[in-house]
Amino acid sequence: MRAPGVPFAPRPVRVRCSRMQDLSLILTLAAGLASALVFGYLTHRAGLSPLVGYLLAGVVIGPNTPGFDANPELAEQLAEVGVILLMFGVGLQLHIDELLAVRRVAVPGAIAGIGTATLLGAAAARASDWSWTSALFFGLTLSVASTVVLVRVLSDARQLHTSVGHIAVGWLVVEDIITVVMLVLLPSLVGGSVTAGGVAASLVVTLLKVGGLIAIAVVAGTRGVPRLLHLMAVTRSRELFTLAVLTIALGVAVISTTLFGVSMALGAFIAGMTVGRSEYSLRAATEALPMREAFAVLFFVSIGMLLDPAELLAAPGLALAALGIVVVAKPLMAATMLTLMRYPLRTVVTIPAALAQIGEFSFILAALARELEVVPEAASNILVAVSIASIVINPIASRAVRPAERWLARWQVFRPQVVAADRGAASSIAPVDRAVVVGYGPTGRTVARLLRENGIAPTIIELNAETVRALHRDGVSAVYGDARERETLVAAGVRHAATLIVSVADGGAADTIRAARELNPEVHVFARGGYLRDVSALRRAGAENVFSGEGEVALAMTEAVLQRLGATPEQIDRERARLHGELFGPDSRA
Repeated sequence: MRAPGVPFAPRPVRVRCSRMQDLSLILTLAAGLASALVFGYLTHRAGLSPLVGYLLAGVVIGPNTPGFDANPELAEQLAEVGVILLMFGVGLQLHIDELLAVRRVAVPGAIAGIGTATLLGAAAARASDWSWTSALFFGLTLSVASTVVLVRVLSDARQLHTSVGHIAVGWLVVEDIITVVMLVLLPSLVGGSVTAGGVAASLVVTLLKVGGLIAIAVVAGTRGVPRLLHLMAVTRSRELFTLAVLTIALGVAVISTTLFGVSMALGAFIAGMTVGRSEYSLRAATEALPMREAFAVLFFVSIGMLLDPAELLAAPGLALAALGIVVVAKPLMAATMLTLMRYPLRTVVTIPAALAQIGEFSFILAALARELEVVPEAASNILVAVSIASIVINPIASRAVRPAERWLARWQVFRPQVVAADRGAASSIAPVDRAVVVGYGPTGRTVARLLRENGIAPTIIELNAETVRALHRDGVSAVYGDARERETLVAAGVRHAATLIVSVADGGAADTIRAARELNPEVHVFARGGYLRDVSALRRAGAENVFSGEGEVALAMTEAVLQRLGATPEQIDRERARLHGELFGPDSRA
């Protein structure tokens, strides 16, 4: 009991404040996701990228528009997780081989593009009486295209896995790497009065810290990370594996900041590259993807909350100049470089159109600039507005590629021959029959051996890590991952395969077949069903030939009984055909 005269207020106040904070967090999270869902769906139905809807959702629930006001501080904290997972995904999907294949055009193109946009943006900001530091930061935020938008545009145009797609993705990878370096170096370069020696010392210290972090990550990536992921993989628990991936991403990000003094974004990027070097990279990408996308949505919503339409109207000239740099100046520079390097006309018009937008990395740079207090508040408003406008324009520009190609083809200057550089960027997938086998049990092993004996190279998809390791040791192409995931099928080469054999009889076979049909409508599908009741479902999913254990046993027993009763071969064949039709349907093949 409390003593007389002692107030009872302090504890209830703390509880009430805590509950109010919890309520504000839940309201902000719920409002952000719900509004993103609504506006994302509406923009998707309108033929635009859902990213536009996420940004608009942030504008609607932000403090600068009437109606419900979400808590921008809490939204920004949730968005930090989105930044970490976005950077982790970039590092996870960084393929050095693909980058090296297109380095002749991607490296100089990305450097020239960033340099051009940065200088033009800085000049426009300087004309508006910004300081040189603020102007250069602003120009840099306009120089980096969105990987998310670019991949979406190329996928919709069915050009992601062509030579043009490889060049565009390589270009973006170089831009991403340069941006990551900027995220590390810019805090060291910003200061009141710095000398050349001080800048050099800061660079050296920063590079040493980054080098130490990378060295530890390489050691961990060689020993610790694969062992941890292997322990989680053998449990066959998707939750534990996903939890391990998220722990690595967030843990390395926190360690990079607390022990090495570098940004969490860089730590997450290095964590992604570490996991990407292991044989579990594909599964990590597919199973952690939903979590990454959910927090990435909150990141875009929090950016939209920064837009103040009234303040934007106060500086329309700079906003229009920034939009012109993103959708006109930088694409023209890219087209000029590709023309001078004698690339085909389709490459010259497709890549610049795909690069004419800004997205997630621009916002990450803008967040750093706000943290360092080197850009005015108007920069965020302009950046959000330009991002929304450029993402709206980008799909429209991509649909105009074919007409522009036909019009430009009339001019001799746009009729370049294919040079060696373009051959180096071509797809490495040979135009020969290849097969994908899902599962490597007794059935899968038998089918794979039969394919190899007939000159067809099979790729095995298997969810048993030890089996995949053994196949790799034997020189057999194998992918560790869930065959129901599109990314796994793409990695196995389903887009270019003539045949898909689903040798495992589980509930996910129909999902695998549907995903494969979406990627390659021409693929021939052979599927195994556990029971006769599975046959019709597998056929509806797209399987041409379906085999059931129950049905095959019934056929084998019938044939054996007829032989024992003295039936002739013609009688056995006739009865087998009749029974096969009854068991597997009239459209089945005996």
